[in-house]
Amino acid sequence: MKNKILSDIGELGLIKLIEDLIFENTGKRLIRDDSFFFDLSKKNIITDNTQSILVLNSDMLVSTTDVPPLMDFYQIGRKAVLMNISDLIVKGIQPKGIIISLGLSKDMELLNFKDLILGIIDFCLKWNLDYIGGDINETKELTVNPTVFGFQNHSKIIYRNGLKQGDYLVANGKFGLTGVGFDILLNRNGNLKSFPLYKKSILSVLEPGDLGKEAFILSENNFASTSIDSSDGLAKSLTDLIYSNPSKNFGFEIDFNEEFIDKEALLYSQEFNIPLENLVFNGGEEFIHLFTINPKNYNSAQKAIQAKGGQIFKIGKVISNKIIYFLRNGKKIQLKRFGFEHFY
Repeated sequence: MKNKILSDIGELGLIKLIEDLIFENTGKRLIRDDSFFFDLSKKNIITDNTQSILVLNSDMLVSTTDVPPLMDFYQIGRKAVLMNISDLIVKGIQPKGIIISLGLSKDMELLNFKDLILGIIDFCLKWNLDYIGGDINETKELTVNPTVFGFQNHSKIIYRNGLKQGDYLVANGKFGLTGVGFDILLNRNGNLKSFPLYKKSILSVLEPGDLGKEAFILSENNFASTSIDSSDGLAKSLTDLIYSNPSKNFGFEIDFNEEFIDKEALLYSQEFNIPLENLVFNGGEEFIHLFTINPKNYNSAQKAIQAKGGQIFKIGKVISNKIIYFLRNGKKIQLKRFGFEHFY
């Protein structure tokens, strides 16, 4: 018997299936109405409009540009949630609810659709995020378009536009893994079996790690001066921080050492003669938290984060020149490439 496809059950059947999967996994029912509702009184959210603001983010996942080879549908659903909540988390905002619109091919297998929804639901559960509802439409390729929201006191939000000369540039994870993973999957048609030494790198692409909760500690204590997630590559993220401070002449100096580079990237660079800086600066989709901090606050922030099981690494500093360069073997090398861009 052939596997069922989406056209076998239609739009109403798919909506019912989503409702059933959400109820089975969360115990909650979707609201059938023209709009969706989120009851603030039941969520312990401060609603004093002089203090708290609503913060939203929407990042679209499209199969041709956002789904690498070997990524399964459960992982796609998981990634669609991660890439949206990450932009709230690095602001110090706990995501509270998510609405998801789906563009689906009528030939998509029903089993794959179920896996997609379960990936979404499971990652929502991990972050205590309410999956409220959304829309379904027929498209030629898979499109997942979430909108996520949360609430935060305006004085606790970590914006991009607070760069200060001499501030430390800090990360909560090591770089290079996705640079390796993408090279294996996209350029070498590799997999876990053919590249066993680089399992961590491949999985970093197929199932990106959690962003971590260091941002909440930074926000609570007003430690960080700026904040961003590294989702388009380290170089592109740093460029975005520079462009978010247009009236100021700031850039970055990176101390290029092994302390913030993953061992698999070091090994891969040597084995395949690929410049290490390409793997580190242009990998993308690491979902590593990048932030700047006044040097006098760094030790306090590190202790507070370590006490909660987190980690941070100093990787550079803010300079008074609108360029990005790294120090390696006593030489200054200016970056020319700036990570992933659409329409490029």
